[in-house]
Amino acid sequence: MVLEPTSRKLSSTYSATIQGKQDIDIRPKVQGYITEVHVKEGSLVKRNQTLFTIDQAPYQAALQTAIANVDVAQAAVDAAELTTSSKEELYKQNIISEFDLNMAKMQLASQRATLAQAKANEINARNNLSYTLVKSPADGVVGTLPFRVGTLVSPSDQTPMTSVSDNSEMYVYFSMSESQVLSLTREHGSLDAALKAMPSIELQLSDGTIYQDKGRIEAISGIIDPTTGSVTVRAKFPNYRRLLLSGGSGNIILPHKAEGCIVIPQSATYEIQDKIYVYTVKNGKAVSKIIGVFNISNGREYVVESGLERGDTIVVEGVGLLRDGNPVKIKQVVKAEE
Repeated sequence: MVLEPTSRKLSSTYSATIQGKQDIDIRPKVQGYITEVHVKEGSLVKRNQTLFTIDQAPYQAALQTAIANVDVAQAAVDAAELTTSSKEELYKQNIISEFDLNMAKMQLASQRATLAQAKANEINARNNLSYTLVKSPADGVVGTLPFRVGTLVSPSDQTPMTSVSDNSEMYVYFSMSESQVLSLTREHGSLDAALKAMPSIELQLSDGTIYQDKGRIEAISGIIDPTTGSVTVRAKFPNYRRLLLSGGSGNIILPHKAEGCIVIPQSATYEIQDKIYVYTVKNGKAVSKIIGVFNISNGREYVVESGLERGDTIVVEGVGLLRDGNPVKIKQVVKAEE
């Protein structure tokens, strides 16, 4: 084969896991018995939609008490203000001492602090009452419902009341080797530049079909897992039809287009100690040569990165029968396939 530059569309496959854009555990902020469940497992919910109602009676009573305490504290402040105003007039007329006036002012300050504390308790009581309506923090799909009406729930529970998965868009996670990430960084100058240059990718579902919508790689972790030597990569896919489910699995298909490259059949190569060799033909003799190849292949060909150039002639058949320096008589020149 006489080598000529060509182009190839290659792809690499990575095992991947699928997660919702947000998988939110729903937990109660107050303790109480569930009095009503407003949703079903798998139902679509909107942000701030009520999912559960926790018994409101004790929290309504606590709020009424807090409101009454505010009224009492406000009355005490009003009385202390009248007393202070009166004593200021008496002090101006030299009827009472400065000590008596200061004591009245301190009493007023104390009553105002008590009022502020009562108002804070009222706010806390209102918040606790509002927490009895457990609402969804985002649009999404409701997960399993382990708790039913009559169950006592508490903020300290280990098991969440349910989960809401925002799956309008899905995150798909997969791993690249350290060498692949380094290659991308060298090729584009930085990880940020590599991300911008990344092509659209495909997702192969667990049943072998290709997901209809293409996705894009959004992030590459800057940390290498020391146990696996890999880097986590996150891609995002639209999920308008709700076909992708959080917790699912699949394969990411990452395309790569090589332009103006030298392509040779893998059958034209042989390996010794992890190095790839070909036989070139020079002056009628076979000359072995080490080549560097791109780390992605289609299983049939290699894209050569170093060691061969345009116009070189290589042996593509009978490689296993040759030795370095064997005479070679060319009977047929094979053209590289486009």
